[in-house]
Amino acid sequence: MGAICHIRSNNRRVGRIGRVIINQCLPMDIAQEIEKWDGKSADDIGQVYEDYGHQPDFTDLLIESMQHTSLQKGSTWLLKKHLESGEQLSDKQVSRIFKLLPRLEHWETKLHILQIMPYVLIRPAYKCGVESFLRECLKDKNKFVRAWAYNGFNELASQYEEYLAEAKQLLETALREEAPSVKARIRNILKSKRYSSPRSRIS
Repeated sequence: MGAICHIRSNNRRVGRIGRVIINQCLPMDIAQEIEKWDGKSADDIGQVYEDYGHQPDFTDLLIESMQHTSLQKGSTWLLKKHLESGEQLSDKQVSRIFKLLPRLEHWETKLHILQIMPYVLIRPAYKCGVESFLRECLKDKNKFVRAWAYNGFNELASQYEEYLAEAKQLLETALREEAPSVKARIRNILKSKRYSSPRSRIS
């Protein structure tokens, strides 16, 4: 499998994706598959996972691709699928993802990251960055992003008790004021064991 590590010396066209990822050493095949995804077909992006998800460096490649706006939506979908399939992230990988939070643009990219919050530990070094990301998402115009931002804030509170009171207030307010679909997510949070039995605290 080739990698995009330099501009080709021959006359072959590297295409737009080649120009986007020059010097990043991201395998061309994965990059092209993510790039050509229409952003809608779960079957198509699911097939990308079937084709490449077994690779030992798959997670690192996805995180690398998240640096490029055109690949963020597909790469975060694949990352979510990877974690839902039982894979785990190292602390280093989590830190790399959190460093990219301010650069996430598409609402579905943000949604995918919010949906993986239950799978990660938020280390103290990234607590403030995650908090800022969650607060921005709570104000997002997209109701799905807001719904999962409440879930994310609850995850933060499950790891850092200083957020517990605010998380409770946010959820109670959302039950009164939010859209019905958001309220449904809030009710699921309130029913979950994760809300009533927080995780071990991180110091």
